[in-house]
Amino acid sequence: MCVCSVQAPFITGGAEILVGELAAQLKARGFLVDVINIPFKWYPVTDIVKQALMWRFAEVTESNGAPIDMVIPTKFPSYLVKHPVKTTWLFHQHREVYDLYGTPYCSFTDDSEEQEIRQTIIGMDNKTLRESQKICTISKNVSARLDRFNGIGSTPLYPPPHYAGQYRSGAFGDYALYAGRLEQLKRCDLLVEAFRHIDPPARLVIAGRGPQLENLERQAERLGLTDRVRFAGFVSEEELLDLYAGAFAVLYAPVDEDYGYVTVEAFLSGKPVVTCHDSGGTLEFVEDGQSGYVVAPNAEELGAAVNRLFADRDKARDMGAAGKPGVDGINWDHVIDELTEPLR
Repeated sequence: MCVCSVQAPFITGGAEILVGELAAQLKARGFLVDVINIPFKWYPVTDIVKQALMWRFAEVTESNGAPIDMVIPTKFPSYLVKHPVKTTWLFHQHREVYDLYGTPYCSFTDDSEEQEIRQTIIGMDNKTLRESQKICTISKNVSARLDRFNGIGSTPLYPPPHYAGQYRSGAFGDYALYAGRLEQLKRCDLLVEAFRHIDPPARLVIAGRGPQLENLERQAERLGLTDRVRFAGFVSEEELLDLYAGAFAVLYAPVDEDYGYVTVEAFLSGKPVVTCHDSGGTLEFVEDGQSGYVVAPNAEELGAAVNRLFADRDKARDMGAAGKPGVDGINWDHVIDELTEPLR
């Protein structure tokens, strides 16, 4: 079988890691698997349809005379691929066409050509996703979008985090943690701003890299927070696990996140999560006042929530423990059984 995906060169995030992990888990269960990656850029808007159609013309039903029994497309536009046995595990569609349309995070303008392109993408999604023998998504949030915008039903299927089985809880130290790519939709600037309202000596550790790094560094300097906000950059597996283990809380405030590994990783590490009302997939796991705090997306409310956890480590420990049962059952056996069901 083939796992189908796209990747912007030199950009690696949770989706790219998940594709590799899916292929590895299929191989571990005896499947002969290869990953097909076609480069994709979401800009300029006028080139998106042309790039998407590369998948429509790709021939993946056989290789060197041997049949390919199944394909598993993942994110847009890989699900345009044609195959008689297609199980789509939808990471996300092209969000600028749907939930991000009309927001500051959208590149589409009112230009008539761009509007026509937007409608073409919606039409392609409506047709090609319905060709799937089965459609799963990575979260209830992604399923809800697919139903709301395209009228297509699907089954949420949570992916385990990359280091499943290795997360652990340690001391509740003096720092809150953010781990992930540094891009606009993750709103790391809001986390930095929140530390204006958080009592010393609490610190923020930001682990990850991305296009917003320089802006965030300048923001921390402008706010006089360089001694309290640490940019750890890319960290190794061991460092990441240590950072989760030693945090007193995990901060994650993205805009309508598809899924959000960070929340699952935090709870597997026994840490409470502070997130926002509009953070999407994180809300499928975080219960306000039970396993963390869900607040308005502003620095003052985020700061107040973090202060409560920093001042009461016993409460932070109890909240982190309360979140763990909700993610303990996420496992690869269930994922693989669901995705390969059309072969049985």
